[in-house]
Amino acid sequence: MAGKTPAFFIENMKELSIFIDESGDFGEYDFRSPYYIIAMVMHDQSDDISESLEKFESELTHMGYPHHCVHTGPIIRQEQEYRYESLELRKKILMKMMSFFRHINIQCKTIYIEKKQIADRVDATGKLAKLLSQFLRENMLLFCSFDVVKIYYDNGQIELNKILSSVFNIFLENIEFRKVIPSDYRLFQIADLVCTLQLLELKSENHMLSNSEKQFFENDRTLMKNYIKPLKQKMLEKI
Repeated sequence: MAGKTPAFFIENMKELSIFIDESGDFGEYDFRSPYYIIAMVMHDQSDDISESLEKFESELTHMGYPHHCVHTGPIIRQEQEYRYESLELRKKILMKMMSFFRHINIQCKTIYIEKKQIADRVDATGKLAKLLSQFLRENMLLFCSFDVVKIYYDNGQIELNKILSSVFNIFLENIEFRKVIPSDYRLFQIADLVCTLQLLELKSENHMLSNSEKQFFENDRTLMKNYIKPLKQKMLEKI
């Protein structure tokens, strides 16, 4: 049995899952995409979210969206699979997503750069890596309290993939990477939600909300109270 981990220890391993998504790109500044945002959703696998998940799945099915991969940005902008859906239905889907978000025991973290202050891709990569390193350094006690930390990312952008691989491997020895298909993981869809909400907060602060965003949320107060405030309550800061 040498070299094989006993089943008892496998069953009792503490596992932290981190689902990561991004908003924006590493290209030149564009007023339609002024920020590059990385969102991380952290879930201690010992916390059972199955009841909340089943409720959310049932609600989506009742609305005619069984096994549906929720895309927050297109819901708000009435794009892609939501282009023919009413404002009322799109709001209802996002409200159910927010309810699921509020009721599960997760923590979030976002880091971002303003692209007009970035010289090029190398500069962007360096600053994001520095921000991620700072976050990990400040929370080492948390991450090291787990036997394994699994990173779930869809490998969407090469630059971010390199940042995640290099920075996490420098700070953590108990790290594993998993390529994710967004439709397979609700918590990855939550990471997409977190990305979009962080972008909306930044745009709202700088009076940059688009017409479709203004129409969806009606006013800044509704956006802050029903969406941004619940997000902030889940944010993991320095511990």
